[in-house]
Amino acid sequence: MQILRTFFLSLLAVMTVGCANSQSKQKDATMNSSAPKVLVAYFSATGTTQAVAKAIADATNATLYEITPSPRYTNADLNWNDAQSRSTIEMKDPNCRPALGGDQIDASAYDIIFLGYPIWWDLAPRQVNTWIEQQKLDGKVVIPFATSGGSTISGSEKDLKRLYPSISWRPGKLLNGSPTTAASWAKSQL
Repeated sequence: MQILRTFFLSLLAVMTVGCANSQSKQKDATMNSSAPKVLVAYFSATGTTQAVAKAIADATNATLYEITPSPRYTNADLNWNDAQSRSTIEMKDPNCRPALGGDQIDASAYDIIFLGYPIWWDLAPRQVNTWIEQQKLDGKVVIPFATSGGSTISGSEKDLKRLYPSISWRPGKLLNGSPTTAASWAKSQL
């Protein structure tokens, strides 16, 4: 009788531990499924914005996506002192929507989108407009971030909010500093 009793107590202990582990795994799965799905989409002509975007994606466990112009920019294309350079011509025309290349992504599948770009003529480059207009972002939370040699982000934020009022814009940030600063800021946005 003692052996039978010991057997049943052991079986009960194993079942209790197994049940607790199962509940713990279910709780972990529920917690992970409630985490927002984050995308870091960025345009970077020289690599500066790309470095910030990577730091944000790493810090937030986000999908990283490059908004790729077609064709890519050359140094001559980026010469803002040349009135005939590609970037100058594009930025002078508010209706310009340059072609994009590279892989495509469905941003509507994400809950929060960090949108990064360099500041050109106090605005987001026109590739950013092309990308936004190709996506279904109505009601999506979009958080802009930018890099710049001398401008603030405020002009570009104002313009994006005016052009795309159906997006749920959060205040953005100019991130010219360290990847640590970018990572810390991004985590505070989630």
